[in-house]
Amino acid sequence: MKQLIETIVTPLVDFPESIEVHEQTSGNRVVYKLSVHPEDMGKVIGKQGRVAKAIRTIVYSAASSHQSKRVFVDIMD
Repeated sequence: MKQLIETIVTPLVDFPESIEVHEQTSGNRVVYKLSVHPEDMGKVIGKQGRVAKAIRTIVYSAASSHQSKRVFVDIMD
């Protein structure tokens, strides 16, 4: 999933070298924390959060077929 998130976000940002995805697992939850360069934050979130919602939708659908755990994507400041 980390690689999927990086693949989706890389073409959107101006500073691809600053993309970081951290995974936290607890119980039946997996949380992926995405952090990007501060100038790229708006590009990843999009107008009214549309890009962020699209990223989450893709990751959720891919994760549902691979994992039995609940998957969340957080975009960190």
